[in-house]
Amino acid sequence: MQAPAAIRKADPEYTPEARKAGVEGTVLLYVEVGTDGRARRIRVLRGLGYGLDVKAIDAMRQWRFLPGTKNGAPVVTPATIEVKFRLVLAPETLVRV
Repeated sequence: MQAPAAIRKADPEYTPEARKAGVEGTVLLYVEVGTDGRARRIRVLRGLGYGLDVKAIDAMRQWRFLPGTKNGAPVVTPATIEVKFRLVLAPETLVRV
């Protein structure tokens, strides 16, 4: 059995409420990677709230994979995937010393 491999990733968007609250962390998703390389049956295993769980799912729908294979043939493969949320300060908010 060969595990699926991500070939295209999409960064998740922040919600305004998560940005305002300064929330950072990781959403853990369960997905089934189909034989077409798309994530299906996406479920949140560990979320962050503030709308970020939905944003992680939205981003995962845009990912593409080389499907998992068994005996050389593509098969539906379960996977757990971490979607990370990190705030990046805008240049004008940086304090120069």
